[in-house]
Amino acid sequence: MKKTVIARTMAVLFVLASAGGAYYLGHQQGRRHIAASDMPASGSDGANLKAGDIDPGTGKRILYWHDPMVPGQRFDKPGKSPFMDMPLSPVYEEAGGGATVSIDSRVTQNLGVRTAEVKAGRLASALEVPGNVALNERGIEVLQARTTGFVEHAYARTTLDPVRKGQLLAQIYAPEWVAAQEEYLAVSRMGTSLQGDLREAAIARMRQAGMTDSHIRLVQDTGKLQPRLAITSPVDGIVTEVGARDGMTVSAGTTLFRLASLATVWVLADVPETHVAGLRPGQAVSAVAAALPGLTLTGKVDAILPDISPATRTVRVRIELQNQGRQLLPGMFVAARFEAAPGPDRLLVPTESLIRTGTRTLVMVATGAGGFSPVEVKTGIASAGQTEVLDGLEAGQKVVVSGQFLLDSEASLRGATQRMTAASAARAGAGAGPEHEGTGRVEAVSAEGMTISHEPIPSASWGAMTMDFAAPASGMPKGFKPGDRIRFRFRLDRDGAATLSSVEPAASAPGARP
Repeated sequence: MKKTVIARTMAVLFVLASAGGAYYLGHQQGRRHIAASDMPASGSDGANLKAGDIDPGTGKRILYWHDPMVPGQRFDKPGKSPFMDMPLSPVYEEAGGGATVSIDSRVTQNLGVRTAEVKAGRLASALEVPGNVALNERGIEVLQARTTGFVEHAYARTTLDPVRKGQLLAQIYAPEWVAAQEEYLAVSRMGTSLQGDLREAAIARMRQAGMTDSHIRLVQDTGKLQPRLAITSPVDGIVTEVGARDGMTVSAGTTLFRLASLATVWVLADVPETHVAGLRPGQAVSAVAAALPGLTLTGKVDAILPDISPATRTVRVRIELQNQGRQLLPGMFVAARFEAAPGPDRLLVPTESLIRTGTRTLVMVATGAGGFSPVEVKTGIASAGQTEVLDGLEAGQKVVVSGQFLLDSEASLRGATQRMTAASAARAGAGAGPEHEGTGRVEAVSAEGMTISHEPIPSASWGAMTMDFAAPASGMPKGFKPGDRIRFRFRLDRDGAATLSSVEPAASAPGARP
């Protein structure tokens, strides 16, 4: 009986041990199956894939491999991560291209993403700047005494008095005119046989005394002395200077009055130097005065003056305006608006759609089916919420005007903008961060860079690995080939991409990694 119990107990223990062993073997096999399914590239030849190849398991193009825990470091072939005890993961190209961000339509609506169509047109107003009204110096008239005389009466006595064309300003008695006129009248009373050259000489003397042709004709028509000179205004305007007073003695050349016409005025506007290149003499200008609400005056650019303010970095532009009703007065403040210069239509986008990074200007372009792609553009002048696009877009495309910064951030996380400008980013980032030094063996050389199997680099916290290095800004050094042992220096940009600083031959060190 006792033997039977012992036999049964041994049988139960054997069954339990068999079940436990089977469970352990199955668990280990399952782990190996899971690990095999997580390999970065499928197929028996997955280890032979490289960046740019199509993964036969997914049908997608492989951009590079990386460690998800250290996404900034990229590798051009599969393998084990130098940072974690795990295989590298592939990063695939999106269906719409490496720079495309795809978002579900419901998510797009929740984010408030709005788009606007790129259209051809011209900005209604390219620029609006402040200015001050000044006298048009081309309309200034100076009235001077033509002979020595006495001011019998001055009718215009104060500056800034308005005057009309033909208005009497002063009356001057000219004694020298009396002698010249008496000589002419005496010759006129002679017989016709005695006149001739004497008459012409008398007329010449009247002109020499400063008489105008109109005064000479008046003496000829009336046959009487005309010793008084009436000074009248030749323009409609204002008196800016008074030099004649009652009883004054004046000589030839004395300034009696200075008048300014207000038919046209100048506006001196300060234009930012960045906008001066788009202005041309003769370009149409409109102006609105603060003192004359609702009235728009028209004119043109008279001259771009060689006068720049070092404090405000503005250039003075002189504008000639038609002064309707002579309502604009010197010193008034106006807002001058420069109309768009003649030329072909430009592509226009909403200014709010632009993403300015400091070195580039981007827009997010809708590519259809929920896709958005960043595009670098070159912009021109801006006005009224619209900006000219000189290069980078075509009419009919749609750009994101709301939510574009969220899309650009997503594109940056996926490496879209980095792949767009990989070459320029490598050159621009070559000077970022400290310089590291390492030794290794050249695996491949191209104009874009070098593949190096390097030894551990403690300063960068790197273990031994094979990776790509971008060429220096000065270009790849010559004379290196696969298999050469080298000593090299490099820098890392903020995205972890490595750019060579220098490369030089190095003798093989004992125990170095092959």
